[in-house]
Amino acid sequence: MPITPEDRARETIDRLLTGAGWLIQSRDETNVNAACGVAIREFPLKPGYGEADYLLYVDGVPAGVVEAKKEGATLSGYEIQTEKYSVGLPPAQARAQSVPVLIPLAKRDPRQDLRSDSGTI
Repeated sequence: MPITPEDRARETIDRLLTGAGWLIQSRDETNVNAACGVAIREFPLKPGYGEADYLLYVDGVPAGVVEAKKEGATLSGYEIQTEKYSVGLPPAQARAQSVPVLIPLAKRDPRQDLRSDSGTI
């Protein structure tokens, strides 16, 4: 089966997140305390909210969502999609009121997007 543009984007994001120190996990092997930074692929949200391409945990607490898009995709118009992730966490994961960082990516280095006023996540 040929690799789709979305698969290629996920491979790139996996490589970049891993290079930045994130531990990548599939939703079937989730252990949010396995490392300081854990990125879970295709994380299922509450019914009606779909899946997060990547749900990011820092010290076991949900910290952000990465929305993967194929190379060349414009990011405008995805604000509603990424915003719904901030309220779509299942109750078991909703230790925070909302996910504070919403990161749509289209072949950009995620390390450049994971910045806050206080420094790098």
